[in-house]
Amino acid sequence: MNDGRPRLILFTRSPVAGRVKTRLIPALGQEGAAALHRRLVLRTFRTAYAAGQATDAVLEIRFDGDSEGAIRHWLGFGGLCRPQIGKDLGERMAKACEAAFGEGSPSVVIMGSDCPKLTPELLATALDRLSAAPVIFGPANDGGYYLMGLSRMVPELFRGISWGQETVLTESLRALERLALRSNLLPPLDDVDRPEDLPAWQQVAEREDAALGRISVIVPALNEAPHIARTLRSVQQGNPHETIVVDGGSADETKELAVGAGARVLSSPRGRSRQMNAGAAIATGNSLVFVHADTLLPAGWPQIVSGLLGHPSVAGAAFRFSIAEDFAGKWIVESTANLRSRWFQQPYGDQALFLRRSLFEELGGYADLPIMEDYEFVRRLRERGKIVTAAEPALTSGRRWKSLGVWRATLTNQLMVTGYHLGVCPGKLARLYRGHPPSG
Repeated sequence: MNDGRPRLILFTRSPVAGRVKTRLIPALGQEGAAALHRRLVLRTFRTAYAAGQATDAVLEIRFDGDSEGAIRHWLGFGGLCRPQIGKDLGERMAKACEAAFGEGSPSVVIMGSDCPKLTPELLATALDRLSAAPVIFGPANDGGYYLMGLSRMVPELFRGISWGQETVLTESLRALERLALRSNLLPPLDDVDRPEDLPAWQQVAEREDAALGRISVIVPALNEAPHIARTLRSVQQGNPHETIVVDGGSADETKELAVGAGARVLSSPRGRSRQMNAGAAIATGNSLVFVHADTLLPAGWPQIVSGLLGHPSVAGAAFRFSIAEDFAGKWIVESTANLRSRWFQQPYGDQALFLRRSLFEELGGYADLPIMEDYEFVRRLRERGKIVTAAEPALTSGRRWKSLGVWRATLTNQLMVTGYHLGVCPGKLARLYRGHPPSG
């Protein structure tokens, strides 16, 4: 990749409980520390993604632990994604920077994922200042730095530094002095690494959760040209903060129609769970609404979303299930679906699930499943609070029931749930659901 563009490199770790944010485990527990790590990583990813879009810089993720596929599914990222290589942090950063320069990048900014107040504007400033300075640091108030920028390789900055200590920035600046190189400093910011850092983070988190009217709508789509424009009209009538259509490789006019309807269109590998994670990863709203491409939202839906999510006991919600077309047995399908949704707090994706972005991130998003991703996610969500069904309906297409017939479609749905609980391979369930006999 030698295109002469600057490089933004995000260093991160897989969110494995007990292995991340270990200094916060006494205060938050292993799962709580991992949940905070997920939020911080996604926050930094959004920041870096926005900066890359604004500056035409290449965004690269350097990860530690897990597989590339798992990282891509979690973050929905289609760009450069590579494992960290090296014995310690210095060697890992050095190899990442060397690779970027070797691939033609004129400047590199490398950052961690611990600084919630990092902004796209700060990253753009760092890239801009590297045109006149060989090195730039973003000092962290704990004695380290939240980013380092280079316009050329300086190997001494990666060797002989006491990584993880409060002297990291001081030692790095002394190394530059010995080389007679000047550096440029950005404003200092707080990292979230220690229990004493949590109050500042809590202020940020509470501020976002108090503004639930800032809504991002995410629409996964694949060859939905007959439906997407109408769906987006129902979304846009509520004037959301943003509408993101995540296309899984449509061969029809889905993407063009979505752009024409005012949506932001993102491309992703096919798979509804990955597509929805990809949209959520770049979403900047504080509430997320996941809408199928053939589902219409009711009038006044933003007020319904923010109103229900404003209750602390509510983990998530969905709209009442309703089918657009008329056919024999329609009332049975609607009645049983709404009974399941209300009594068992188990709505499906075609009811437009919505929740706080903070909680979505803490839970790690949708699991890597080819089917039943909404069912599995709601089961995890239900452990965090009530799942409410709004009185107002989301109107979904009845094409599957009309094509298969009510009884066959209903039986297939029940087989999916039963197979899921019996541990049947999700791939086999997906093939069965789509009308292909399971193989193997």
